[in-house]
Amino acid sequence: MAAKRPRLYFSFRSPYSWLAVERLTRALGRPQEVLEFVPYWDPDARTEAALTARGGTFHYVQMSKPKHLYLLQDAKRQAQRLDLPMRWPIDIDPWWEMPHLGWLAARQHGAGEAFYREVIAARWQRGEDVCTPPVLSRVAERAGVDPTVVLGAVEDEAIRAAGVDCLLRAYEEDIFGIPYLRLGPHRFWGVDRVDDFLAAYAERTGTPVPPPPVPAGVGGYDTDTGGGCG
Repeated sequence: MAAKRPRLYFSFRSPYSWLAVERLTRALGRPQEVLEFVPYWDPDARTEAALTARGGTFHYVQMSKPKHLYLLQDAKRQAQRLDLPMRWPIDIDPWWEMPHLGWLAARQHGAGEAFYREVIAARWQRGEDVCTPPVLSRVAERAGVDPTVVLGAVEDEAIRAAGVDCLLRAYEEDIFGIPYLRLGPHRFWGVDRVDDFLAAYAERTGTPVPPPPVPAGVGGYDTDTGGGCG
């Protein structure tokens, strides 16, 4: 039986997810070709009801105001270490199904990697609200996907079901924070465990993997709602 690919639970909501993928990209080149990306987000009532009906829920704690204020500083500090431009987005009543189900739809059309990249650029580099149709339409166009496919994902029953599958899998695998990497039985939670994951990956595959050029011991992880921060 073929070994399962390593998995990354990611969220467009979390800056630490973005930073972890950036570090993985610098080490692996194109991590979506190496890792199985699994989206994780705060569900709307419809998704939550479907998840509950299948016996799933979330492993999380809500974020306090002091922690949110700390996160603002810490994420910016880590982005600077990676020499990444960052504009903190303002989320107004975000509907996280839109970008995450949109990503699932884009992936079905062979554009998952491009769509991910464009969502990240919109959210973390331009500070745009990726939970709004105008922004997500532009994201889809830049990724080479029909915007109607992406925007229609929230009403596509098959895509909705695939989204519930992702969240149920996260529940069954005890995912409690984002980003979260799995390599066989080994788990690596948070952006500050990316180097540990890369070392384990190199040992398992026998392929030398240079660590990202980031000082060891950089902090920054979370235990919050699906997506981890907001």
